[in-house]
Formats: sequence, C-alpha cells, structure tokens
Amino acid sequence: MDDKNWADCKTALQSARYILFLPVFFIVSASHFSRAMRWKILMKPMGYNPRLLNTFFAVMVGYLANLAIPRLGEVLKCTILGKYEKVPADKLVGTILIERVVDLICLVIIFIIALITQAGIIGEYASSTLKENFFSGSVGAIAIKLLLTITSVIAIYYIFKYIFRIFSQYLVIKKLKEVFIGVRTGISSIKKLQNKWAFILHSLFIWCCYVVGTYLGFFATIGTDHLPFAAVFPVLAFASVGMIITPGGIGTYPRFIMQVMLLYNIEEGLGYANGTLQWVAQFAIILVVGFISLLLLPYYNKEKSILKKPMHTSIV
Repeated sequence: MDDKNWADCKTALQSARYILFLPVFFIVSASHFSRAMRWKILMKPMGYNPRLLNTFFAVMVGYLANLAIPRLGEVLKCTILGKYEKVPADKLVGTILIERVVDLICLVIIFIIALITQAGIIGEYASSTLKENFFSGSVGAIAIKLLLTITSVIAIYYIFKYIFRIFSQYLVIKKLKEVFIGVRTGISSIKKLQNKWAFILHSLFIWCCYVVGTYLGFFATIGTDHLPFAAVFPVLAFASVGMIITPGGIGTYPRFIMQVMLLYNIEEGLGYANGTLQWVAQFAIILVVGFISLLLLPYYNKEKSILKKPMHTSIV
C-alpha cells in the first residue's frame, strides 16, 4: 500500500470499535463448542461417547497447534481424546476427514450464495482469484490434474490392499492395516449416524456463527459499517480461502477481505484495517481459549479420576 492507504489503515485501527470483540468472542467460541458436539455425534456410531468438555478442549488445543504447524492440530486432538477418553486415534482420523468434507460443502454453499446475490460485484474477481489459487492452467490441464489425482488415490488404495494381503504376517504391516481399518471405520460412521438432523443443524449453526461474526466485524471500523448484509458472503468465502492457503490465514485473511471490500468501493487502507481486526479476533479467540483448554485439560481429568476412585473406610 502507498503512504496514504497506510495512514488510513492506522487511523481506522486507532478509531476502531474494539468493544465488538466481546460479542464476536462469544459467537465464535459458540461455533467451536458446536463443532465439539458435532464431533461427538460422529463418534457415537462407533460406540464411543467422550465427555463434551474433553472433546471441546481437544478441538481448541488442535486449533492452537495449527497456528504453529499446519495440520498438527488434527493429529494432536486425536491424540488427546485417545489419551483421556480411550478413543482410538486412527478411527478419529476418519471422523475428521468427514468434518473437512462437510465444511468444504458448507464453504461451497457460501460461495454459491455470494455468486447468486452479488454476481454483478464479485463475479469477475471470484473467477480470477479461484483460477489463480486453485485452477491455474487451461481447462484441459485442470481436467488432467483432477484425473491424475483420482487415479493416484485409486492406485494407492489397491497397492496397499495387495501389500496387506501378501505381507500380512509382518508386524509392521499388521499395525499399518489396523490404522487403515480404523480410518475406514471412522469414515463409515457417517452412514450410521443416529442424530443426522443434529449433525446437520450443528453444521449450519457453525457457519451461521461465522456469518454473524463477520457481519459484526463490518461495524468494527468507521467506513465499513454501511456494507450490506449480503456482502458478508463474499467476504467470508474469500477470507476462508485465505485460511486454507496459509496457516491460520496469516497475511492472506486480511488481504482477501481488503480485496473484496475494494469491490464495494472501500478504500484499500480501510479494508485492510477491517480485515486485520477480523483476523486478530479469530487469532485471539484461538490463542486465549486454546491456551485455557490446554491448562484445564489435565486438571479436569485429574478431578474426574479422583471422583472415580473408590472410597476406603476402616473400622477402628
């Protein structure tokens, strides 16, 4: 940005309505809690019913770990529930894959709503941005990449199936086979959901929280508070793309928000300031709640283990 836009950015940050961090904090935290409840629903068909607080702590510690190393959190939260709730980590990997697919579907829905309601404003930008980040190359090249990916996945599946059958007597192969079976069991849990409507409602609630939180974020800076509610959908959609591209959306989250706001005639400096505030809010929630969860996790389970110990009495 040039000097003028940097000055506008600083002015916007100085005059921002930081009090709005409070409702956004509770809204986004509620989405994380709902995510923990949704995860429990996926575990139930496999015969596991972990305590809700442990599940929530695992989710938040996972988010915290992702800020440092991408995807480390997915492994860590499975490990946490494996330790404290005795749920096999390999089966949890399958449930996480399901969650990611569902979240991707929800993101696609947000994109569709954005394109339907704001096509005249964001149509060209959406096409160029998605092509640049995900669909670079000609249509033929994209089709070939997709075909190669699908073929590779199928080939890997049958290669491992062959290895498991031929070398089944080796301990390493047995262990690896157990992991694959566990992951497959976790994935198959979606077919046996006992509370399908609860799962769907939690998924909708999570993304509704994101929508409301983003809309409240418009009011954080003077000059973006007049944006229409419909602008939430393209802003949230591209901000989510920023989260995918870099760990925690560092750098890309505010930049994408700024670029979308430019389409609504918001100055570059002001848009970047608003995007930065919205990113800081997300980052702060994960940092604070994640760190508290990390501290409470051993204490909570220690207290539970004490309560489970049998009481001994002696007669003198």
